Amino acid sequence: MRMSERIEGRLEAAFSPKALVVRDESHKHHGHAGWREGGETHFSVSLVSEAFSGKSRIERHRMVNAVLAEELGAGVHALAISAKAPGE
Repeated sequence: MRMSERIEGRLEAAFSPKALVVRDESHKHHGHAGWREGGETHFSVSLVSEAFSGKSRIERHRMVNAVLAEELGAGVHALAISAKAPGE
């Protein structure tokens, strides 16, 4: 299973998002720290979920990082996060 699919599956299960986009942006970081052949090292995620209502930006990022702790420890070098509540 590709890392992007693992990330998407974990976020779906944890947050039941109304919208979710997972992008592998490794190609933008060729030759930089953490990059490796084949990609799957640098990702951006954008999600909208009720779970983020009333939470600060830092709390939201911590929630996402906690859900993806295994992936972050298994080769994901960078993760850009946009986490919003519906209506934001």
